Amino acid sequence: MKKVKKFLLGRATIVALAILVQLCWLLSFLYGFQMRYAFFNTAIDIAAIFVVLLIVNKRSNLSYKIAWTVVILAIPIVGLLVYFIFGRSELTRPTRKRMEAVNCEIEKSLPEHQDLLEELMEQDLSVYRQSKYVREWAGYPVYKNTETQYYPSGEKMFPDLLQALEEAEHFIFMEYFIVEEGHMFGKILEILKRKAAQGLDVRFIYDDFGCVTTLPEKYYLKMQGWGIQCVRFNPLYPVMSVIMNNRDHRKILVADGKVGFTGGINLADEYINKVKRFGYWKDTGIRLEGEGVWSFTVMFLEMWDYITKAKERDLSQFFPSRYQTRPFQSDGYVQPYTDSPLDHENVGENIYMNIINRAKKYVYIFTPYLIPDDEILKALQNTAKSGVDVRILMPGIPDKRIVYWISQSYYEPLLECGVRIYQYNPGFLHAKCFVCDDEVAVVGSVNLDYRSLYLHFECGVWMYRSKAVMQVKEDMAATMGESEEINMDFCHKRPAAIRTLQGVMRLFAPLL
Repeated sequence: MKKVKKFLLGRATIVALAILVQLCWLLSFLYGFQMRYAFFNTAIDIAAIFVVLLIVNKRSNLSYKIAWTVVILAIPIVGLLVYFIFGRSELTRPTRKRMEAVNCEIEKSLPEHQDLLEELMEQDLSVYRQSKYVREWAGYPVYKNTETQYYPSGEKMFPDLLQALEEAEHFIFMEYFIVEEGHMFGKILEILKRKAAQGLDVRFIYDDFGCVTTLPEKYYLKMQGWGIQCVRFNPLYPVMSVIMNNRDHRKILVADGKVGFTGGINLADEYINKVKRFGYWKDTGIRLEGEGVWSFTVMFLEMWDYITKAKERDLSQFFPSRYQTRPFQSDGYVQPYTDSPLDHENVGENIYMNIINRAKKYVYIFTPYLIPDDEILKALQNTAKSGVDVRILMPGIPDKRIVYWISQSYYEPLLECGVRIYQYNPGFLHAKCFVCDDEVAVVGSVNLDYRSLYLHFECGVWMYRSKAVMQVKEDMAATMGESEEINMDFCHKRPAAIRTLQGVMRLFAPLL
């Protein structure tokens, strides 16, 4: 009873109901107008055709265009209204302008490292091109002088994360999509309060939508009362908004600019398996120590300055070398990057595509959701057809049933081309990792779905010949041993009605 009451009175329910009431009122008003004035039908039809032409001519994903075209032409009034409220993936012009101004100012502090690009060119031309792409189109350089440590689970990473916070002497930056009160965040918050009281620069960003069911409203004010500088990204209000689609899905922790963490692990107890949701929660993270952390520092400061409308006057105070007493070690090349809906460059997707297309021996993938667009689907199929060992590891227990069904609808076309698919039997696999040919790996927050690839702010670490590359491969091999390999019988056993439904759902997957 308490859970039901909490759900009904929760902010997520109130916001959803408020938006639904507004949407219903607008629809009833428009339908009433339509019934009274015959010309209105013609006007709506013309508007629908005009909007569809605008969508078709946009530089966006083809599947996204088709899905919205079908909805708008089939039910023009509903389609147009929903599209203008939820469907426009790009940021509003004022938002874009302000964020671009912040980016231009902050990114001036990033090094060029042309010498490292030349080293990569001598070692492997395809790797050089990948790194050069990230530098020129995402804006973030490649580094050496950085140690990597991969974590195969949240509970493995958590002690090192706490240690990094404890050892911080100057500043702590944290940015997370989901934060929930409990054991994990309680331990972190205890340290943050203490460090803030000691005079450290402690800053925290959380996504308001990601935390709508896990934190009280205006929780950031409570954190500010404890001396922690805290803000929320894209506050969720009970009004229809065109920018609700754009969320901060990144996971970033930076301590003194020299230690950084990212990956799929949020700050809630299921991520360290203190509570059980959907069986065992399998997730992964990566720790960097060294010069590469500077890019994560810059990412955080960009977002912080955008939200707070502040401007950092002295970025040198955050340089990792300022607080390092010994030379940084190096175990390969690392290139942290971020992706955003600011531009029409799908950095996260293109990095994945480049890894798939360059693979000579194998490419293994962790992803909780498998809703690829046509480009990624074709790349996976063609790479497997060429004889490369392509394997995808998926959850055995889903967290979102509809998304799980849609993901399974892609099994058959992939299996037919030789892609091997595994479902993780012990529970839910939330990791987002690629590894290829014992040389290249990516660990980050980017899912293989439309929201991550096109709508969200995301981040990750591209690595070449780093220690963590083989650690990722070893973890994937171990995870396959706990998983069920899917074959064509699995697909054929699905009832015809389910397969038909999944096909229809795939059509509208870009809208979910």
